[in-house]
Amino acid sequence: MSKLSDRQRRKDSFHRRARQEGFAARSVFKLSEIDGKFRLIKPGARVLDLGCRPGSWLQYARKQAGKKGALVGVDRTDLDVPIPGAVIHVGDVLEMTPEDVLGDLEAFDVVLSDMAPDTTGVRNVDQARSELLFEHALHIAEQTLATGGHFCGKLFQGPDFQRLIARCRAGFETVKMVKPKGSRKESIEQYVVARGYEGGGVDLSA
Repeated sequence: MSKLSDRQRRKDSFHRRARQEGFAARSVFKLSEIDGKFRLIKPGARVLDLGCRPGSWLQYARKQAGKKGALVGVDRTDLDVPIPGAVIHVGDVLEMTPEDVLGDLEAFDVVLSDMAPDTTGVRNVDQARSELLFEHALHIAEQTLATGGHFCGKLFQGPDFQRLIARCRAGFETVKMVKPKGSRKESIEQYVVARGYEGGGVDLSA
């Protein structure tokens, strides 16, 4: 596919809508669809966004969580768009500990991960790299989520898929797999939505 035709393909309805509504990227509509279905981000929520650049998920989280919500983002590169009140950590997620991302917060209510590897075009390599990122995001979620909290992470399905899903099911009340309408048809990505964390220290149901 030529660069020109690829550029034209990317200027789809989701891309145009994101620009019209002031969001940093079309990926916001993946999160909005998932959140609309599973109600992950509530007013006042404490939200961690792993792989937060270019910032559209944090923009959406700010809208849903409101001014009383706490937002933390992590990415290798700083954001170009300001997110009011968000704390951004610039660095490699794989090198960050749960303590690094928590800061002064006791726990998160929602952990999001839209992280994807630098793709090689070799399917099994890309799947393995995606699973590594997903597993690290899940590890951070397991260490930082409050009881009853939620995790949503992107995953390219590969040989470790069933093991990772089993790990989610061991720690959360419900686990669902979703491919939002905003995902490109040719993409092998899907999102694992795990709700109701059972291992945290703060009970959100009270």
